[in-house]
Amino acid sequence: MDFPKRKSPRLPFYDYSAPGAYFITICTHNRKCILWDGVGASIARPQSPQLSSWGMVVDQAIRKIEDHYPAVSVDHYVVMPNHVHLLLQINTDPDGRALLAPTVSRVVQQLKGVVTKHIGHCIWQKLFHDHVIRNEKDYSKIWEYIDNNPARWQEDCFYEKEQNPIL
Repeated sequence: MDFPKRKSPRLPFYDYSAPGAYFITICTHNRKCILWDGVGASIARPQSPQLSSWGMVVDQAIRKIEDHYPAVSVDHYVVMPNHVHLLLQINTDPDGRALLAPTVSRVVQQLKGVVTKHIGHCIWQKLFHDHVIRNEKDYSKIWEYIDNNPARWQEDCFYEKEQNPIL
């Protein structure tokens, strides 16, 4: 039986290890709200969400990305109930030359793997969304989006009214 070929979400012929900024969104499997404690317990919008134990594992793994990949910096991020937003930067040396860097896919794969190994099973959807940031205005807009995302959770496109935190 022939299965339809999945269209790649990546830009064709783009080098995802090239210096620049990238906006990444990674969702939990079936978009289950497992990364915050008490999601759905209150109708009030969360002002300072409390990460669940799995959310803390994700947060710690994000903070260690730069230790594993010196050419990559995490400029900004947020752990949401059922997804993560990252603003990654692949850097150059002081003279503007490209450094040896992993691809964005490799960084995400490593992040997912570290979290899966620590938790004991996979909590992630197979793929992830990326956006190549093209200019300073785009970068600022994404930075602001990440800042405001927790307070706007109930308006988020990944918001699920019926929460089922059990995998």
